[in-house]
Amino acid sequence: MRALVTGSAGFLGSHMVDALLGEGHHVLGVDNLLTGNYRNFEHLSNEPRFAFAEQDITHTFDPGKVDLIFNMASPASPSDYATYGIETLMVGSLGVRNILEIAKNCGARFLHCSTSECYGDPLEHPQSETYWGNVNPIGPRSVYDESKRFAEALVMAYHRYERVDTRLVRIFNTYGPRLQANDGRVVSNFLRQALDGEDLTVYGDGSQTRSFCYVTDQIEGQLRLMQSDEHTPVNIGNPEEFTILECAHEVLAVTGSSSKLVFEPLPEDDPKQRRPDISKARQLLGWQPKVSLAEGLRLTLPWFRDHTDSAVADPSDHGPEGDSEEAA
Repeated sequence: MRALVTGSAGFLGSHMVDALLGEGHHVLGVDNLLTGNYRNFEHLSNEPRFAFAEQDITHTFDPGKVDLIFNMASPASPSDYATYGIETLMVGSLGVRNILEIAKNCGARFLHCSTSECYGDPLEHPQSETYWGNVNPIGPRSVYDESKRFAEALVMAYHRYERVDTRLVRIFNTYGPRLQANDGRVVSNFLRQALDGEDLTVYGDGSQTRSFCYVTDQIEGQLRLMQSDEHTPVNIGNPEEFTILECAHEVLAVTGSSSKLVFEPLPEDDPKQRRPDISKARQLLGWQPKVSLAEGLRLTLPWFRDHTDSAVADPSDHGPEGDSEEAA
């Protein structure tokens, strides 16, 4: 088949491109490189089944006939959407509409990457797909949260009214090679700081929780969802829950760093707890994560050792979109 991957130069998007090529598909990747990075697909320079187009999906374009669409375009880290708030809202509205129109015109199967941020600072724990969320619609995180919530409504509208064959994945914190080292997220922050011999920055008292999913598990879950007939949201994430302090100590153990912990104020609207209920994914897709946090950090560490210095020294290296969805 021929697949279109938006946000293909981002963290998750580039891993999805690799997975689709591994399954024998032809892939067109598009990205406007706002937060994506060319280096994420440098290894594909001699791959004849991969083509890349620098394209902002908020503008209409014609990718030709495609059979599968993975819509993974959006700034995803707090530092990115704090900088590119309007762009984040536009890619989650105009951008999603444009890609849905392509799916409608091509009769393509369409998977949209949504996020656990749809649950906000949840009052239900763990979070199941039936929970409607506790989201501040005008706070500093709202440009991301509300773009994703609107996008879900738009995807379901195209499914109901235009008969587009859609799927919705709600991604929980995901990490692995190709994370931006300077993106402000917990795993990338801790690994970079530990490798540089800096103190590890913990926001709040570190008791807030996250559930960390390694990238290969995340991609496998999304591929299984695309192959299913499920049209309502499905959580894909690791239900094993860690405090931020526990994550920091895991990073110190895997890096052998002697860095200390320093504490900073908790950002506004930062979720106090986050853990997916993956009963639906287990039942419908036969999916559950395999990689533990300790193992995933060991697998991620070599990439950070090789790329942290250049990523921090030149954060503009990614060029003039959207990164792919939610990373830790």
